[in-house]
Amino acid sequence: MKKVIALSALLALGALGMACGDAGTANNAAANANKAVANALNTANAAVANATNQMANAANQIANAANTVANAVNKPATNAPATNANANANANAKKP
Repeated sequence: MKKVIALSALLALGALGMACGDAGTANNAAANANKAVANALNTANAAVANATNQMANAANQIANAANTVANAVNKPATNAPATNANANANANAKKP
C-alpha cells in the first residue's frame, strides 16, 4: 500500500513538472524529487527483501531444530541403557 501511495505521489510530481511547461528550474526540481522518491522506494524495497530473507532463514532453522527433535523422539530405544539393564536382570534371575 505504501508503494502505491508513493508511486501516486511520484506521478503527481511528474504531472506537476509537465504542467509547468518550459520552466527549467521547476522541471529540474520535479525531476530531482522524482529521483529522490525512486531512490527511497528502492532502499525500502531492499530492506523488505532483506528482512524477508532473514525471516525465511529463521524459519528454516526452526524447522531443522523441530526435525532434529522429532528424529530424536522417534528413534528406537533398543540400545538404551535401561533396556540392557532389564535384559541383564532377567538373565541373572534365570541363573540357578
